[in-house]
Amino acid sequence: MAENLMHAVQYSNYGGGAAALKHVEVSIPIPKQDEVLLKLEATSLNPIDWKIQKGVVWPFLPRRFPHIPGTDVAGEIIKVGPGVKNYKAGDKVVAVLWQQNGGGLAEFAVAKESLTVARPPEVSAAEGAALPIAGLAAYEALMQASGFKLDGSGQQVNLLITAASGGVGQYAVQLAKLGNTHVTATCGARNMDQVKNLGADEVLDYKTPDGAALKSPSGRKYDAVIHCATGIPWSTFEPNLSANGKVIDITPGPRAFMTFALKKLTFSKKQLVPVLVIPKKEKLHYLIKLLKEGKLKAVIDSKHPLSKAEDAWAKSIDGHATGKIIVEP
Repeated sequence: MAENLMHAVQYSNYGGGAAALKHVEVSIPIPKQDEVLLKLEATSLNPIDWKIQKGVVWPFLPRRFPHIPGTDVAGEIIKVGPGVKNYKAGDKVVAVLWQQNGGGLAEFAVAKESLTVARPPEVSAAEGAALPIAGLAAYEALMQASGFKLDGSGQQVNLLITAASGGVGQYAVQLAKLGNTHVTATCGARNMDQVKNLGADEVLDYKTPDGAALKSPSGRKYDAVIHCATGIPWSTFEPNLSANGKVIDITPGPRAFMTFALKKLTFSKKQLVPVLVIPKKEKLHYLIKLLKEGKLKAVIDSKHPLSKAEDAWAKSIDGHATGKIIVEP
């Protein structure tokens, strides 16, 4: 491969799934103002990656074709652009790439200094890459839960976490248990033990009648639901909520926004709250610190070489991963 070229995986139009991903050689990007160039060591996939390919956020993303997807990365800085003050070549980091540009399924990528944090030696590249969007979504959702405090103070909060074995759910369970919470979680039967080991107090198989109805085995009403699944109507949540209960939806669709507006307009005490994640450096740094201290664990479903990125893509689309899917150059 020529010195200024790199291996990357891209797609050139909407649709097509894993079969539309193409392996190409493209120019290694050059870091601009306030950017760093990373030699990538790991990239984790998020559902939004293949949803963008599917056209869910057309015409806003991607910004242009062909598009190299992937935003959650870990790697080593090999060059810094003008204006970069806090990093130098050789630093190991975790970064969130801009969703408009992507770039994670490649050997090299550029990241904004403002969305790059140092990766301590206690945190592996795969663990670091597994954290950003999923960890931040879990964090942001929990911050919307009334009365929840990460330091464990305050009254106990009864939480339900749906799809608790998925990328966001497994972080939500662990972060929730850092606070004063009782956590009920839903997942598939094969993952119940793992979710229990992450700290959930009670675990429901979502395919059983009680699991489908979201009923707490101990008869609790939920002060908040961290909703990481899809396809559950408001009518299923409502009877399980406490008087001022909230459903905090991390994958809101049009129906969720309609329910949100309706509950606001009717001054309902029970609310649906859509959460849209805007990555912030200080919050990512906090989560990396929890990983370093062993207070948070990254659950890795599988690792795939960049040469087989389409297998990782197909697994993500399938929707039954336990934890995060990692691609390694």
